[in-house]
Amino acid sequence: MTETTPTSADLSHLYELSPGGRQLLFTDARTAYSFSSEPVSDDRLRAVYELVKWAPTSANINPMRVLFVRTPDGKERLLRGVAEPNRAQTASAPVTAVIAVDTQYPEYVPVLAPSNPNFRTMLEANDELRNSHGDFNTTLQAGYFILAVRAAGLVAGPMKGFNAAAVDKEFFDDGRWRSVLLVNIGHPADDAFRERLPRPTFEQAVRMA
Repeated sequence: MTETTPTSADLSHLYELSPGGRQLLFTDARTAYSFSSEPVSDDRLRAVYELVKWAPTSANINPMRVLFVRTPDGKERLLRGVAEPNRAQTASAPVTAVIAVDTQYPEYVPVLAPSNPNFRTMLEANDELRNSHGDFNTTLQAGYFILAVRAAGLVAGPMKGFNAAAVDKEFFDDGRWRSVLLVNIGHPADDAFRERLPRPTFEQAVRMA
Protein backbone atom coordinates (compact mmCIF):
# COMPACT_ATOMS: atom_id res chain seq x y z
CA MET A 1 0.00 0.00 0.00
CA THR A 2 1.35 3.45 -0.93
CA GLU A 3 1.59 5.79 2.02
CA THR A 4 0.43 9.33 1.28
CA THR A 5 1.58 12.51 2.99
CA PRO A 6 -1.33 14.44 4.50
CA THR A 7 -1.86 18.02 3.37
CA SER A 8 -3.13 20.97 5.38
CA ALA A 9 -6.61 20.30 3.99
CA ASP A 10 -6.43 16.67 5.12
CA LEU A 11 -5.64 17.85 8.66
CA SER A 12 -8.38 20.48 8.82
CA HIS A 13 -10.44 18.41 11.27
CA LEU A 14 -7.62 18.80 13.83
CA TYR A 15 -7.74 22.60 13.92
CA GLU A 16 -9.81 24.49 16.47
CA LEU A 17 -9.54 27.73 14.52
CA SER A 18 -12.16 28.08 11.78
CA PRO A 19 -11.13 27.81 8.13
CA GLY A 20 -11.77 31.54 7.76
CA GLY A 21 -9.59 32.29 10.77
CA ARG A 22 -6.73 30.16 9.44
CA GLN A 23 -6.93 31.89 6.08
CA LEU A 24 -6.98 35.35 7.68
CA LEU A 25 -3.94 34.71 9.87
CA PHE A 26 -1.87 32.20 7.91
CA THR A 27 -2.77 30.43 4.69
CA ASP A 28 -4.17 33.34 2.63
CA ALA A 29 -2.33 36.17 4.42
CA ARG A 30 0.60 37.79 2.65
CA THR A 31 2.94 40.71 3.18
CA ALA A 32 1.53 43.94 1.75
CA TYR A 33 3.75 46.20 -0.37
CA SER A 34 1.26 48.96 -1.17
CA PHE A 35 -1.78 50.33 0.60
CA SER A 36 -5.01 52.09 -0.23
CA SER A 37 -5.80 55.56 1.09
CA GLU A 38 -8.46 54.18 3.45
CA PRO A 39 -7.59 55.39 6.96
CA VAL A 40 -7.04 53.21 10.00
CA SER A 41 -8.94 54.33 13.09
CA ASP A 42 -7.58 54.75 16.60
CA ASP A 43 -9.97 52.05 17.76
CA ARG A 44 -8.56 49.60 15.21
CA LEU A 45 -5.00 50.29 16.35
CA ARG A 46 -6.02 49.88 19.98
CA ALA A 47 -7.67 46.58 19.07
CA VAL A 48 -4.36 45.34 17.67
CA TYR A 49 -2.54 46.06 20.93
CA GLU A 50 -5.35 44.76 23.13
CA LEU A 51 -4.99 41.43 21.32
CA VAL A 52 -1.20 41.16 21.14
CA LYS A 53 -0.67 41.95 24.82
CA TRP A 54 -2.07 38.54 25.83
CA ALA A 55 0.48 36.48 23.89
CA PRO A 56 3.16 34.79 26.03
CA THR A 57 6.62 36.16 26.80
CA SER A 58 9.37 34.89 29.10
CA ALA A 59 8.17 35.43 32.69
CA ASN A 60 5.50 37.77 31.29
CA ILE A 61 8.03 40.62 30.93
CA ASN A 62 6.38 42.15 27.80
CA PRO A 63 9.25 44.47 26.76
CA MET A 64 7.77 45.47 23.38
CA ARG A 65 6.64 49.04 22.86
CA VAL A 66 4.89 50.47 19.78
CA LEU A 67 4.98 53.89 18.17
CA PHE A 68 2.20 54.36 15.60
CA VAL A 69 3.39 56.89 13.02
CA ARG A 70 0.46 58.31 11.08
CA THR A 71 0.69 62.12 10.75
CA PRO A 72 2.25 63.71 7.66
CA ASP A 73 5.01 65.19 9.82
CA GLY A 74 5.64 61.87 11.54
CA LYS A 75 5.79 59.98 8.24
CA GLU A 76 8.21 62.54 6.77
CA ARG A 77 10.50 62.15 9.78
CA LEU A 78 10.27 58.37 9.62
CA LEU A 79 11.00 58.17 5.90
CA ARG A 80 14.39 59.82 6.43
CA GLY A 81 15.53 56.61 8.11
CA VAL A 82 13.91 54.14 5.70
CA ALA A 83 16.06 52.48 3.04
CA GLU A 84 15.27 53.62 -0.51
CA PRO A 85 13.69 50.33 -1.72
CA ASN A 86 11.19 50.49 1.16
CA ARG A 87 10.24 54.17 1.05
CA ALA A 88 7.40 53.93 -1.45
CA GLN A 89 5.57 51.21 0.45
CA THR A 90 6.08 53.03 3.75
CA ALA A 91 4.88 56.31 2.28
CA SER A 92 1.72 54.62 0.98
CA ALA A 93 0.79 53.07 4.34
CA PRO A 94 -1.66 55.11 6.44
CA VAL A 95 0.14 53.87 9.57
CA THR A 96 3.60 52.53 10.25
CA ALA A 97 4.26 50.87 13.58
CA VAL A 98 7.76 51.21 14.97
CA ILE A 99 8.24 48.12 17.11
CA ALA A 100 10.71 48.91 19.88
CA VAL A 101 12.19 47.34 22.99
CA ASP A 102 11.91 49.23 26.26
CA THR A 103 15.48 49.05 27.56
CA GLN A 104 14.20 49.74 31.06
CA TYR A 105 11.46 47.10 31.01
CA PRO A 106 12.56 45.62 34.38
CA GLU A 107 10.81 48.62 35.98
CA TYR A 108 7.48 46.87 35.33
CA VAL A 109 8.57 43.35 36.26
CA PRO A 110 7.33 43.53 39.90
CA VAL A 111 3.78 44.10 38.56
CA LEU A 112 3.99 41.76 35.57
CA ALA A 113 5.81 38.91 37.33
CA PRO A 114 4.98 39.21 41.04
CA SER A 115 5.76 35.56 41.74
CA ASN A 116 9.49 36.33 41.47
CA PRO A 117 10.22 39.33 43.72
CA ASN A 118 13.96 39.22 42.98
CA PHE A 119 13.66 39.16 39.20
CA ARG A 120 13.88 42.93 38.69
CA THR A 121 17.05 43.16 40.75
CA MET A 122 18.58 40.23 38.88
CA LEU A 123 17.84 41.78 35.48
CA GLU A 124 19.12 45.21 36.45
CA ALA A 125 22.36 43.72 37.78
CA ASN A 126 23.11 41.72 34.63
CA ASP A 127 23.29 43.69 31.37
CA GLU A 128 23.69 40.61 29.19
CA LEU A 129 20.66 38.87 30.71
CA ARG A 130 18.53 42.01 30.59
CA ASN A 131 19.40 42.76 26.96
CA SER A 132 18.99 39.19 25.74
CA HIS A 133 15.60 38.86 27.45
CA GLY A 134 14.48 42.21 26.08
CA ASP A 135 15.61 41.61 22.51
CA PHE A 136 14.34 38.04 22.25
CA ASN A 137 10.94 38.75 23.74
CA THR A 138 10.42 41.93 21.70
CA THR A 139 11.17 39.94 18.54
CA LEU A 140 8.72 37.30 19.72
CA GLN A 141 6.07 39.93 20.35
CA ALA A 142 6.71 41.46 16.92
CA GLY A 143 5.60 38.17 15.38
CA TYR A 144 2.46 38.22 17.48
CA PHE A 145 1.91 41.84 16.45
CA ILE A 146 1.80 40.92 12.76
CA LEU A 147 -0.83 38.27 13.45
CA ALA A 148 -2.83 40.74 15.55
CA VAL A 149 -2.82 43.23 12.67
CA ARG A 150 -4.24 40.51 10.41
CA ALA A 151 -6.79 39.49 13.05
CA ALA A 152 -8.00 43.11 13.16
CA GLY A 153 -8.84 42.93 9.44
CA LEU A 154 -5.78 44.85 8.22
CA VAL A 155 -2.70 43.89 6.22
CA ALA A 156 0.88 44.16 7.44
CA GLY A 157 4.15 44.90 5.71
CA PRO A 158 6.96 44.15 8.18
CA MET A 159 10.50 45.17 7.24
CA LYS A 160 13.99 45.57 8.64
CA GLY A 161 15.21 47.82 5.83
CA PHE A 162 15.66 50.97 7.88
CA ASN A 163 18.33 52.84 9.82
CA ALA A 164 17.42 52.01 13.41
CA ALA A 165 19.88 54.54 14.86
CA ALA A 166 18.37 57.33 12.75
CA VAL A 167 14.82 56.37 13.70
CA ASP A 168 15.78 56.19 17.37
CA LYS A 169 17.41 59.63 17.20
CA GLU A 170 14.30 61.06 15.57
CA PHE A 171 11.67 59.54 17.85
CA PHE A 172 13.36 58.06 20.95
CA ASP A 173 16.02 60.61 21.77
CA ASP A 174 15.91 59.81 25.49
CA GLY A 175 17.38 56.39 24.67
CA ARG A 176 14.81 54.37 26.59
CA TRP A 177 13.11 52.79 23.58
CA ARG A 178 15.18 51.14 20.82
CA SER A 179 13.57 50.28 17.47
CA VAL A 180 13.79 46.74 16.09
CA LEU A 181 11.21 46.51 13.27
CA LEU A 182 8.88 48.59 11.13
CA VAL A 183 5.41 47.30 10.24
CA ASN A 184 3.39 49.14 7.62
CA ILE A 185 -0.33 48.81 8.35
CA GLY A 186 -3.48 49.51 6.40
CA HIS A 187 -5.88 48.21 3.79
CA PRO A 188 -4.39 46.68 0.64
CA ALA A 189 -4.10 48.53 -2.65
CA ASP A 190 -4.98 46.66 -5.84
CA ASP A 191 -1.33 45.78 -6.38
CA ALA A 192 -0.50 45.12 -2.72
CA PHE A 193 0.63 41.52 -3.00
CA ARG A 194 3.36 39.67 -4.83
CA GLU A 195 3.24 36.09 -5.99
CA ARG A 196 3.19 33.68 -3.07
CA LEU A 197 6.51 31.92 -2.58
CA PRO A 198 6.91 28.29 -1.47
CA ARG A 199 7.62 27.15 2.08
CA PRO A 200 9.66 24.21 3.41
CA THR A 201 7.68 20.99 3.66
CA PHE A 202 7.01 19.19 6.92
CA GLU A 203 9.62 16.61 5.95
CA GLN A 204 12.24 19.28 5.27
CA ALA A 205 11.63 21.32 8.39
CA VAL A 206 10.63 18.90 11.13
CA ARG A 207 12.34 16.05 12.96
CA MET A 208 10.96 13.73 15.61
CA ALA A 209 12.97 12.51 18.60
